[in-house]
Amino acid sequence: MVKVAFQGERGAFSEDAAIKFFGEGIDFLPCVHLEDVFQAVAEDNVSFGVVPVENSQAGSINETYDLLLTYPLNIFAEVVLRISHCLMALPGEKLADIKTIYSHPQALAQCEEFLTKLKVEIMPSYDTAGSAKMIKENQWKGFAAIASKRAADIYGLEVLMPQIETNINNYTRFFAISKQKAEPAEKNKTSLVFSVRHIPGALYKALGIFATRNINLTKLESRPSRSKPWEYVFYVDFEGHLDGDIYREAIRELRREATFVKILGSYPQAKQ
Repeated sequence: MVKVAFQGERGAFSEDAAIKFFGEGIDFLPCVHLEDVFQAVAEDNVSFGVVPVENSQAGSINETYDLLLTYPLNIFAEVVLRISHCLMALPGEKLADIKTIYSHPQALAQCEEFLTKLKVEIMPSYDTAGSAKMIKENQWKGFAAIASKRAADIYGLEVLMPQIETNINNYTRFFAISKQKAEPAEKNKTSLVFSVRHIPGALYKALGIFATRNINLTKLESRPSRSKPWEYVFYVDFEGHLDGDIYREAIRELRREATFVKILGSYPQAKQ
C-alpha cells in the first residue's frame, strides 16, 4: 500500500488531493508542518508527499517553493483540486446557535463574503480539518469550523452550509513529491529554479532560451535568495518533459547563462 504524507489533520484538502491522484487505497501520514512532509519523504518514511503550491485566489505558497529548493526531491505529479468550503458543527446545532467559527486564515479569507453576514467571532486556526477535529473532541456547542466535506464525514459533524466560498473558481494546485522521477505522459510539465548574474539583460537572455525554441512558460515567479540579501531566484514551469531533445538543449544553454540551476521535476500535467 502506498503511504503518503501531507500537512494537516485527516480531512485536510491535501488529503483530498492525494486521493484524487493516488485513489482511495492509500495509507496516510498527517504532519504538523509542511517541512515535516518533505522530511518524511527524504527519510523514506513515506513514498510520496502531497503539498500545496499555489491557490488560484491567494497565489503561491512561498514556504513550499523554498522547501522545493532546499530538499533533494522530485516533483512526481501535479494535482489541481477544486476547493469547496463547508460550515460544520456538532450534530443538532443550527446556524443561529453558532457564536464562534474556527478555520485556517486562508479558508476564512476565501469565505469572507459569507462570514461578514454572520454576527460571530472569527478565530484563525492552524488547519481547516484540525478545526473540525477540535470541535468534535471538545464537544463544543455554539462553535463551527470551515473545512472540507470529507472533514465533516471523518469527524462526525453536520454541514450547516455547503459551498460558502466567495468565488466558485477557487482551485489549489498541489505537487506530489518523491525520490522517484516521473515517466513521460501525454502532456507534461517541467519545473525548475535558477538564478542569474546581476548584470543588464541577464534575465532577458535566460528567458530567451525558451522563447527561441517555442517552449511555453506557464509560470515565472521570483523569490528572495536565502544565501544573499537582495538577490533573487526564479521559479519556472514550462510545458514539456526533459526526455525531449529540445528541452534538454534548453537546459544545457540555461546552465551556461545562469549562475545556478536546479531541476525540480518533469511530471504529468494535471487533469482538472
